[in-house]
Amino acid sequence: MDKVRAKKHLGQHFLNDENIAKKIADSLVLEGYKKVLEIGPGMGVLTKYLLEKPIETYVIEIDTESVEYLQTHYLQLSNRIISKDFLKYNIKEVFGDEPFAIIGNFPYNISSQIVFRALELRDQIPEFSGMFQKEVAERICEKKGTKAYGILSVLVQAFYDTEYLFTVSENVFTPPPKVKSGVMRMRRKENYKLPCDEKMFFNVVKTAFNQRRKTLRNSLKVFQLSDNLREDSIFDLRPEQISVEQFIELTQKIAADGV
Repeated sequence: MDKVRAKKHLGQHFLNDENIAKKIADSLVLEGYKKVLEIGPGMGVLTKYLLEKPIETYVIEIDTESVEYLQTHYLQLSNRIISKDFLKYNIKEVFGDEPFAIIGNFPYNISSQIVFRALELRDQIPEFSGMFQKEVAERICEKKGTKAYGILSVLVQAFYDTEYLFTVSENVFTPPPKVKSGVMRMRRKENYKLPCDEKMFFNVVKTAFNQRRKTLRNSLKVFQLSDNLREDSIFDLRPEQISVEQFIELTQKIAADGV
């Protein structure tokens, strides 16, 4: 098999620029783990550069045609090709409780879901790097006060330091996507355990942004806040005006309010 056919339903756009592939591979800092998982390797344009690194590279690929290609062309991967759907697969079957990094040229149609899944696995993932649709990469790294700042921004930045690295033209893919891409990196904070109920934190953030035009006083009614707490000036604000730290404080206040 010489090439894999890009499949629209899988959101496949194969990167064909070696320099960019190398830059993405080089974005990994390689601290705090000895293994890396590449999601959606396709024909291995990024994989080849990962295999040069002093870490053990695993790949997970849902497309059987790509799996066959990798098995033929990347013999050094041997039994480290996982023919599964990352979003549904129990990755502990491969890594147990060991730490590992995630990297990839992520399919645009599921890239946010990949990040949310990585957040669920945050205890094991010290670093996450890769290519997204540009606006998604920007959203992950965005700070408060903008339209792009949202659920993804707050939840990721609560646990990870994020950095937008560089923009990639649509012309270096086969087939070319209709939008530009962006490469970003997330590195887990040293002290990433939140000083609040993390499940409630997720709930507060999602509830607030699901009605992002409303003030928190209106959007968070579902938490049945006391009149006393509702008088707090933070409830005059809309969610995009609130920093990650303030969302943590807000969660603490709501938790204490219910006691």
